[in-house]
Amino acid sequence: MRLDINLATRPYEDARQFWMRWGLGVGALGLATVVLIAFAIHGWIEAGHDRRTIRGLQRQIAERDDERARAQSYLNLEMNRSTRDESQFLNSLIQRKAFSWTRVFEDLEKVMPPSLHVVSLKPALNDGDQLELEMKVAGENRAAVVDLVHRMEGSSHFQGPQLESETAEGGSGSPGIGVSATISAIYVPETIRSRK
Repeated sequence: MRLDINLATRPYEDARQFWMRWGLGVGALGLATVVLIAFAIHGWIEAGHDRRTIRGLQRQIAERDDERARAQSYLNLEMNRSTRDESQFLNSLIQRKAFSWTRVFEDLEKVMPPSLHVVSLKPALNDGDQLELEMKVAGENRAAVVDLVHRMEGSSHFQGPQLESETAEGGSGSPGIGVSATISAIYVPETIRSRK
């Protein structure tokens, strides 16, 4: 009969095998930590550049706002009011003359469902000097009107289209017309640069 007796106070452990198993994992985690810290420091430095750029742009905006306020106060003087009013009138005429009916109808043709047609179209400048189109459309059903609003939302030429009102046409109306609706949207014409 054979007896195995261990006289050591600690049992034998294979430390080499332990470090081979866990050392590689700990080393990989350490390397990943160093890489993440490097990315964080790089991001912090880049954010510092962005913050400086933003501060510079905010200073420029404040300078332009001050310059605009000074120019506006100068134009509001009694002796300059007639020139200011004439200038605003001429600028509004120029903006109205720059409106291209052909381009608007080309852009509308791209988004108009086949079962709808435009009854009236009224362009006007809103308070923000943006060209707002108010159009009345008529068609066979309400789904075509909703489809037009969705298509306008997806277009780069029409911003914030809204269905203002709709009425169901019945019986005595024109044949094939079941609904008429009024839609308003901000029109953004194609710029000369994007046409090239």
